[in-house]
Amino acid sequence: MWRWIRQQLGFDPPHQSDNRTIYIANRFPQHGHYVPQKFAENRIISSKYTVWNFVPKNLFEQFRRVANFYFLIIFLVQLMIDTPTSPVTSGLPLFFVITVTAIKQGYEDWLRHKADNEVNGAPVYVVRSGGLVKTRSKNIRVGDIVRVAKDETFPVDLVLLSSDRADGSCYVTTASLDGETNLKTHVAVPETAVLQSVANLDKLVAVIECQQPEADLYRFVGRITISQQIEEIVRPLGPESLLLRGARLKNTKEIFGVAVYTGMETKMALNYKSKSQKRSAVEKSMNSFLIIYLIILLVEAIVSTILKYAWQSEEKWNEPWYNQLTDHERNSSKILSFISDFLAFLVLYNFIIPISLYVTVEMQKFLGSFFINWDLDLYHEETNEKAQVNTSDLNEELGQVEYVFTDKTGTLTENVMQFRECSINGIKYQEINGKLVPEGLIEDVPDGLRPNLTQEEELFLKAVCLCHTVQIINDQADGICDSPWRSNGISSQLEYYASSPDEKALVEAACRVGVVLTGASADSMELKSCGKPERYKLLHVLEFDADRRRMSVIVESPSGGKFLFTKGAESVVIPRSSDGEIEKTRIHVDEFALKGLRTLCVAYRKFTPKEYQEVEKRLFEAKTALQQREERLAEVYDFIEKDLEILGATGVEDKLQDKVQETIEALRLAGIKVWVLTGDKHETAVSVSLSCGHFHRTMNILELVQHKSDSTCAEQLTQLARRIKEDHVIQHGLVVDGTSLSLALRQHEKLFMEVCRNCSAVLCCRMAPLQKAKVVRLLKTSPEKPITLAIGDGANDVSMIQEAHVGIGIMGKEGRQAVRNSDYAIARFKYLSKLLFVHGHLYYVRIATLVQYFFYKNVCFITPQFLYQFFCLFSQQTLYDSVYLTLYNICFTSLPVLMYSLFEQHVHPHVLHSKPTLYRDISKNAHLGFKPFLYWTLLGFVHAFIFFFGSYLMMGEDTSLLGNGQILKPNRQMMFGNWTFGTLVFTVMVITVTMKMALETHFWTWINHFVTWGSIAFYFVFSLFYGGIIWPFLHTQDMYFVFVQLLSSGSAWFAIIIIVITCLFPDVAKKVLYRHLQPTSTEKAQLAETGTGINCLDSVCCFSNGETACASLRRMLERIMGRCSPARVNRCGISLNCLCCRRFSYKLEHDEPAVIDV
Repeated sequence: MWRWIRQQLGFDPPHQSDNRTIYIANRFPQHGHYVPQKFAENRIISSKYTVWNFVPKNLFEQFRRVANFYFLIIFLVQLMIDTPTSPVTSGLPLFFVITVTAIKQGYEDWLRHKADNEVNGAPVYVVRSGGLVKTRSKNIRVGDIVRVAKDETFPVDLVLLSSDRADGSCYVTTASLDGETNLKTHVAVPETAVLQSVANLDKLVAVIECQQPEADLYRFVGRITISQQIEEIVRPLGPESLLLRGARLKNTKEIFGVAVYTGMETKMALNYKSKSQKRSAVEKSMNSFLIIYLIILLVEAIVSTILKYAWQSEEKWNEPWYNQLTDHERNSSKILSFISDFLAFLVLYNFIIPISLYVTVEMQKFLGSFFINWDLDLYHEETNEKAQVNTSDLNEELGQVEYVFTDKTGTLTENVMQFRECSINGIKYQEINGKLVPEGLIEDVPDGLRPNLTQEEELFLKAVCLCHTVQIINDQADGICDSPWRSNGISSQLEYYASSPDEKALVEAACRVGVVLTGASADSMELKSCGKPERYKLLHVLEFDADRRRMSVIVESPSGGKFLFTKGAESVVIPRSSDGEIEKTRIHVDEFALKGLRTLCVAYRKFTPKEYQEVEKRLFEAKTALQQREERLAEVYDFIEKDLEILGATGVEDKLQDKVQETIEALRLAGIKVWVLTGDKHETAVSVSLSCGHFHRTMNILELVQHKSDSTCAEQLTQLARRIKEDHVIQHGLVVDGTSLSLALRQHEKLFMEVCRNCSAVLCCRMAPLQKAKVVRLLKTSPEKPITLAIGDGANDVSMIQEAHVGIGIMGKEGRQAVRNSDYAIARFKYLSKLLFVHGHLYYVRIATLVQYFFYKNVCFITPQFLYQFFCLFSQQTLYDSVYLTLYNICFTSLPVLMYSLFEQHVHPHVLHSKPTLYRDISKNAHLGFKPFLYWTLLGFVHAFIFFFGSYLMMGEDTSLLGNGQILKPNRQMMFGNWTFGTLVFTVMVITVTMKMALETHFWTWINHFVTWGSIAFYFVFSLFYGGIIWPFLHTQDMYFVFVQLLSSGSAWFAIIIIVITCLFPDVAKKVLYRHLQPTSTEKAQLAETGTGINCLDSVCCFSNGETACASLRRMLERIMGRCSPARVNRCGISLNCLCCRRFSYKLEHDEPAVIDV
């Protein structure tokens, strides 16, 4: 039982052996000694909590916060000793904070559970009891035979048993796992490939032995033992037999497979990082500030305790009868008394630690996240997708990003290739209305007429249709494309599947202009050239590889001729060509590349019978060699692919998402470095990086690729570092592949990081999912500790999304795994700019001010209490009434700062979006550094001294202040009660801290006006009722008639006004002088708004163009004093709709009210 509980809590994972044995269809041995192995259920879990661990895990996370842990200690102290305040004053707020936070985090995790249940409850079909049974995905067990139909995703990791094809093969796309859109071929072993019916599969008796689950997507080792009558047949199993969860079945009607890995043991799930609690930089700063304030609290408590005992040591202490010690006090332990008094002072000053700060921050984050959901600028109409917030704890982190790690396929691109141009025999062509039109030719062939292809054009298009790895569905190929030149493109019946999207785009383009691929098999290819069918025998395929950067096919034409068609990068094809329009083709390729197109060169060679005999002989010898087969094949390929005749070149556009280039450039201007991490091929990744602006054409591209040993990798890294130092003037871009990256991180991490930091852009290709997470972690843990953001759309991006400080999922075509595991989700990459530059910027400024304002107002609150002890012989007498102590942070001062943190726009959103450089002003946690924190803290102490001593001087010297004939002492000092004095200090404090919040507000709405002036009004109304009525349920009522008596004197009002102005005037003067003499970039942008008609007129700190500093200061003081002309200030009321960062146009005519055009 205990072990089961530990496993449920995640502390004790079940023991696993090195291998697992799987009995297909769960037909276990009949002898009684066999004990079946236990495997994981087929449940995907992306949530953090379970029913069993929610309470302990959530409490642990919450009590990691310094304030929560501190108030827990204070609460326990109040329970154990006699303190000046009730335990309820600490226990109730703590319980409220813990409960509200737990409800919020529990709700967010419930949403994750809900998303998991949708996946786990998806319908599937399994073979049981001789038939197909429909069940839910979560009910699949290891050993079950599962049927998957075309275009469905695999619900578990399966070993392929059979398909609708006779050879037991099927085609799979793994775009959601590794980012590759090409089709991968998987095959079943011959003995099970023939079992294509449910009845036959139900009779299968076989056992699979394989390795335990591991994260490597490309590795699988196992074997299957098939029992046939009296013999057992053993076949090896490799990656070609394994169908991964998350992959999608293509070009195959249906397959049957046996489940080998389920749930969180599938390779897709193992590439997820464990879900951990992310904490923002602001929260870490808050904890640091709380520790400093805790030290201040301890110092105040220690000083007060020492001074109390120093005062008590004097003889005159016992003179008044009310100060004489009792016998029990005289006989008690001095040490225990000292500790008890220290703890009592600790409780008395404990409000300097603002526990309500966490509640307000949680509310601000939760409510503020709705503005992202409501932002219409982040809504994608085509897909009907809006921005989604999965974790509101990181809103302000969006304003601190320094590195962006992005996937390529489906994130930067639409994953759609489009044929744009080609060069044939030295002439450039474009496709117009399904026809190839030479460049510069204005006249066009009317729609519906068959284009007349020249001999060179037809040969070029045939080469494109023959040299590829495209597959086509056989049962849909009959009789199609009889009119391939139709204006609407390819016949709707034709469906191509390609090993790369370029090949598919080229074959489809050839189909549109007259040469159609109608059939492809292992030994032949069928074409229709201008309606005439042709059949080519496929003799050999010279596969593409990264070293050769080309692929070739050798075919036999209908006339019996033997031809080699080659397609590849111009850097390898053109040097091997000896005939054709070589120079013109080279020029055209360069022109295509400058347009950002992906280029390929096409060439051919015709063999004589003698030449082909030699080629056939060499190929046979190389393919049958037992030693050094790869090297010998490379030599033969090099021998074959020479003396080529260039046919032309193609230019294909990998369609980028809208405004990707502008977004990447804006990120650069904001000081954010962009890394592209993709599982795609080297050439494809570089091409897309160039086309999207990640790499510039003028950038020096450095490469760290294809290294297989530590020594060569280290040598290359050293050379790259030297080149960067020598060419420090120009910008550098780095390309690194997954294999080289593993070597670089193994022993040369510092050198690799040095090279990366000196590069403007980094591209990592052929990356496994966990490698992406390792790269993100590498940057996260570097000495600079930068804030990282990862963005992707597939399951292969989940690890890096979870590893980064902020993870963003793209709602793309590769499933919802990334969205479900992300912190935020958006429909397109272009929305990232507004998410960071507007929402991130505003959230950070809001919460930075909120945090520091909370510390400021609590210093203002408690410091007079500390000063008061010097005047009451450190008797632990409170300065404020207990109700005021409780309501100060809850009612009197909470709403203005909360509304500020929700609605403040210190710069108009349109300006923030259009000027990315403003993002630099808040980088490196600039608004929550030590200097701003020290300024707000010192300001709080200064204001607290002014509150206390200003009130003391006013009440101590002026006998008319109360105006009610108080009895006077012989020294003319007035006899006033401590509650009257404390109420005056509290009144001045509430007004001052509220007006301070008004000074910080730039964007005024009716809500800000209501809560700011309403909070002050509420304090006065509450105090009048609280002190003006005898409440029967109160044991004592020290405040009875105190507030009414205080406000009955005009001198008291004068004192309040004088003290408030004394506190705020230096702050107003500082703001005005700094804005004129040393304006920041943000303040300059605010001034620019005034000149361009985007005006924050409601700010008490903004002023119009042309005003002098004195005029600005006068106008600010008029606002503070309430004498502001309605004609000069727009008291605008803005609806919630308008608060979702929508764009406003502000217009102001001279001496007329401001109006808003929405």
